[in-house]
Amino acid sequence: MDIFNEKTYAGVARLNLARWYNEVEAFGNNEFNKVLETFENHNTTIINYFERRLTNASAESFNAKIKAFRTQFRGVGDIRFFMFRLPTLYS
Repeated sequence: MDIFNEKTYAGVARLNLARWYNEVEAFGNNEFNKVLETFENHNTTIINYFERRLTNASAESFNAKIKAFRTQFRGVGDIRFFMFRLPTLYS
């Protein structure tokens, strides 16, 4: 099943995720409990991806650009000027 290329309804995605939770719990390896907890905390975001194909990739990309810009100048001395330069460089 190629789940990353198929659009699905939220109810179907929730059901499949719940089945996966059950399989992992039945597996019995306690090391996966932290993984299950993380998935449960981000359940809505995960389902949103499968329903609408929305991710935070653009925000992550912009954050990487900000970090690279900041590193280029070895830190930020004047925050107001830094905030002014960001939209002019990356808009």
